Amino acid sequence: MKNLFVTIFLFFIISTNAQNEFDKYGPMGCTVFTDLKEALKTKEKVYKMDLNYKVIEPKQYSKISTFKDLLALRLRGNGVTTYPENFNQLIYLSYFASYNNSLTTFPVNLKSFFNLEYLELQHTKIDSIPAEIVYLNKLTSFKFGNTDDTLKVPTTLKYLKNLKDISIENVVMDSLPKEIFKVQGLNFLYLSNTNTFYLTKHFERLRNLEVFVLENNPITKIPNEIYLARKLRLISLRNNKLTCVPETITELPELALLDLRGNPISQEEIDKLRALLPGCEIKF
Repeated sequence: MKNLFVTIFLFFIISTNAQNEFDKYGPMGCTVFTDLKEALKTKEKVYKMDLNYKVIEPKQYSKISTFKDLLALRLRGNGVTTYPENFNQLIYLSYFASYNNSLTTFPVNLKSFFNLEYLELQHTKIDSIPAEIVYLNKLTSFKFGNTDDTLKVPTTLKYLKNLKDISIENVVMDSLPKEIFKVQGLNFLYLSNTNTFYLTKHFERLRNLEVFVLENNPITKIPNEIYLARKLRLISLRNNKLTCVPETITELPELALLDLRGNPISQEEIDKLRALLPGCEIKF
């Protein structure tokens, strides 16, 4: 019963994490503006704005930066390719997400966004994460993906000491995402369809990692050193090319769920894992 509860709880975290993040920001009970025209009538105390599939006139779009109190901004399917004029004036912005907008770069002058805690960029035309991301020293959650293009990850990522959550999907990365494995504060790591076919052995850096998801990749082997990430509770390795997993995985004391569905694993290997991990739910 305990393992079942943990499994449900962890999957709940994965499925609801993104939508709940937006709700965290802003004063309790504050208005969420869904129409830019209405927000412009108010001007002051505009803390949250969710412009979901709203067609935005260019003159109005440029005025988003005048909302000095803005804490959370979500754009989705707005047909924009650039950030609002003087976007870096939104120094209190804590949450920013853009979906289905053809942005080509990260915001300029990232040093201005020193209060940013959550950053998500999906379905853009961005092909690299700038080294200047290091200035986002309050960043706790970073989600990026769905470009179906290459993605370069900077060496400065490891200096983000407050970064707890990284999710990257549907991009072409370096086959060995070593820069991500240097972010020592991570407790949630999600990599899906990222061209990953080899992992670094330095799992000892991920001392706080609880959820590790590596799915839809051509990887054929998981390093023996995975057991060094001692707090792992959920490991999902669905739809890869694995024929086995290292026996050292049995040394993870908190492991409650191991998902291996979609891998060419033999029945013999399945039976062995069930015997070695009697307290862990294993999905094949």
